Amino acid sequence: MKKILVLEDESNIRSFVVINLRRSGYEPIEAETGMEALEKWKVNPDICLALLDVMLPDIDGFEVCRRIRASGSKMGIIMLTAKSQEIDKVTGLMTGADDYVTKPFSPAELTARVDALIRRLGVDEDEKAGSELQSGPFVLNTRNRTLEKSGQRLKLTQIEYQLMKLFMENPGKAMSREDILTAVWGSDFKGELKTVDVNIRRLRIKIESDPTEPEFLTTVWGYGYKWGY
Repeated sequence: MKKILVLEDESNIRSFVVINLRRSGYEPIEAETGMEALEKWKVNPDICLALLDVMLPDIDGFEVCRRIRASGSKMGIIMLTAKSQEIDKVTGLMTGADDYVTKPFSPAELTARVDALIRRLGVDEDEKAGSELQSGPFVLNTRNRTLEKSGQRLKLTQIEYQLMKLFMENPGKAMSREDILTAVWGSDFKGELKTVDVNIRRLRIKIESDPTEPEFLTTVWGYGYKWGY
């Protein structure tokens, strides 16, 4: 069974999440604090996805997310927040989260988001066969899901990898935010188009010499983005 880290300090919510994950065939690993979550992650390196509550008694979920991503981990991360404010969504995505779910949420909604992210993290047959995509100074290896720029390895989350793959497979093609959302997050994703913009912003920080004046991943104003090299 796939292991999922559940970081939630409210025991009733954590129990609710754990029960529904077990019913869906996952193996939940529970944590009540940020530091406990990091310890559980260290002793369970095969965790494939983490559900991280934002508001915690010690370090917040954003910091847990940052530390996981700083290690180079590509596990899926979904932030759980009690707030619907835009700043929480943007902060979560900019720290490396793949998705967010706002409380209160239904069991069906949470399970659907987990299932969808697990599918996106899977490796398709083309990637198992192994190939490379090259564009300018970039080389994307689709077997081990790595990106190099001028021979230097760049750390990507799985969503960032999927974005790079989509753009490098479609050079010069203007792609709408809706098309990007469907291609990378899936047709069943219920999140907002802002998710695309925030992840593009995060990706530019990693691949562009000057993210404010992008050379490769350019904006098509009023429409979306394109790989312009």
